[in-house]
Amino acid sequence: MPHSLARFSVEDVQALGAALRALPASAGSIETEAQRLAETLYAELVDDDGAPACALVRVYATRRFESLDQELQDFAAAVLGETPAPTVQCLKLLGTAGDEPDWNDRARSQGHRAIPLPSEQFVERLPMVAQLVRRLGLDIGVVVTPPEGADALRLSQSANDVFHVPEALGSPYLPAQEGFVEPHRIASAVGFGGIMLSGDFFAVLLFSHVPVDEATARTLKILGQVVRQRFLPFTQAVAVRA
Repeated sequence: MPHSLARFSVEDVQALGAALRALPASAGSIETEAQRLAETLYAELVDDDGAPACALVRVYATRRFESLDQELQDFAAAVLGETPAPTVQCLKLLGTAGDEPDWNDRARSQGHRAIPLPSEQFVERLPMVAQLVRRLGLDIGVVVTPPEGADALRLSQSANDVFHVPEALGSPYLPAQEGFVEPHRIASAVGFGGIMLSGDFFAVLLFSHVPVDEATARTLKILGQVVRQRFLPFTQAVAVRA
């Protein structure tokens, strides 16, 4: 059942969270799970006319450079300008759904398939990523150097805040103004996520045609816990391998 993002309520987030939890368990990969989550959020969040409220929904998580396939390693190296060290964390696009055909296949993403995060200083040069991490209540350091053991467990059980850009037009945190915000009528952006049991960082980003106020953004952040639960089977496997 679709939910109006313009009139999103606690009842809506509870129903949407229940729908996400009720999705059949994925027997594939975390990418398969993330793609299904992105597609569900894109379909279920609508405007008052019943059309998709979000221009784009994206799901990310950090992964070591050495764990990426060769194509993504080449992509990350091109972004950095050199080959990252094997243990460098990269913000990997796991799932995507949106208005444009290319936005429904992560392999066709033009600039955000695998973003290397070699240092806190480098992350500071990425306005949206740096602000996303901070607004979720995390230090950039825990994204660059994932927590382990008890620290990872503690952070994976913590409630996180929300990344919210109420007015996308002209925002310094959404630098792709001419290529994305303006032509695709992006009104607001919302992000939620946190740290997984493996110590990796994850985030869901919604780029909405519909203005999203602070109350709605704070309601949406509840979905972060649902996504973390959906990812748990995959993050446990990562933790065991480590």
